[in-house]
Amino acid sequence: MTLVSMTPLAALPSPTTAVWQLGPVPLRAYALCIVAGIVVACLVTEHRLRQRGVAPGAVLDIAVWAVPTGIIGARIYHVVTSPEKYFGTGGDPWKAFAIWEGGLGIWGAVAGGAVGAWIAARQLGIPLTVVADALAPGLPLAQAVGRLGNWFNNELYGGRTTLPWGLEIHRMDPDNPGHALRDDANQPILEPGLYHPTFAYEALWNLGVAGLVFALDRRFKLGRGRAFALYVMGYTAGRFWIELMRTDEANRILGLRLNVWTAGLVFVGALIYFLRVRGPREYLIPLPTPASGPAGDGGDVSQVDLSATGKGSPTAPPAGYRVVDEEQFTAYRERGELPEAPGDPAADDRSAGPRDGDPDTDDRPTDADADDRPSGADSGDGPAGADRSAGAGGRSTDRDS
Repeated sequence: MTLVSMTPLAALPSPTTAVWQLGPVPLRAYALCIVAGIVVACLVTEHRLRQRGVAPGAVLDIAVWAVPTGIIGARIYHVVTSPEKYFGTGGDPWKAFAIWEGGLGIWGAVAGGAVGAWIAARQLGIPLTVVADALAPGLPLAQAVGRLGNWFNNELYGGRTTLPWGLEIHRMDPDNPGHALRDDANQPILEPGLYHPTFAYEALWNLGVAGLVFALDRRFKLGRGRAFALYVMGYTAGRFWIELMRTDEANRILGLRLNVWTAGLVFVGALIYFLRVRGPREYLIPLPTPASGPAGDGGDVSQVDLSATGKGSPTAPPAGYRVVDEEQFTAYRERGELPEAPGDPAADDRSAGPRDGDPDTDDRPTDADADDRPSGADSGDGPAGADRSAGAGGRSTDRDS
């Protein structure tokens, strides 16, 4: 084997700059990728929420809570699992707040984002499982976009390789974050050899997970958080083997990186949830704002239903939502039919049958009229008479049941 045969025929380059100055404002590639990912997730989630009956703009109210808590959770997880970088010998505690330099843990992001989404969902009257299922394919798409920030930062790569898609890695300047270290000739310094672009592997895997969730959810109409559980299983399965390829510093348990153990445990939890929880997809019908108050009181402008797709679509922010099945939701959308709510007095009255004094039933024959009927009617001769002879008792039994 010669030296020429070991030389790769191609390589993937890495950026030498991950931050640009717009006057006094630094534009950081990592932050821009995170924001772009959030926008993608919001667009997908908004579309899927509206398909389930949620008023337009609800995703904005959810994002106001979920995005900050998700970023906080992601940073907390990173700092807690890598404390030596910030609180160890030579560490800088203030760097724990420098999220633009990288270091967000997806596990903390999902946990923190779930807390924020739960708060927002309670305010809007939307079940958290509906929000989670709507988000399921959008979240891996957001992660795929966010992984591009690792490429700009020249981080999260794997071991050495001679494959054609091996990645060039620049040695970054610790005194000038976001820029490659340069030699005396002002040329960026490369690390020796090429490396597995594990962040790109994860981005491609996430695109596959998004397609899988979308396809299976469309085919089986998953509900009650099962679409989100499917995303978790798909993501953690990929993260498990990708973590084994990474060579960046990480805390280890029994010789394995901490995130390998986390991926395995989270996968098992999601699998148990997916197998144990059952139920159809949940749809929502908005409850109109009480007429006693102004149309816009008590709600956000973003919650005004501008689509008016059904006859019963409210023009004011909904006071909440009623969970219905697909058949009821279709009837509402197409014909404006509102399903009877459990415990509805009107529904109970209808099921109890006609009442005395009802104009529609005042002409019914009474016991006093029985004397005026022909004798054949009393004797029950013929099929009609037989039916009438069992009538009163049968109807009474049906009402009591």
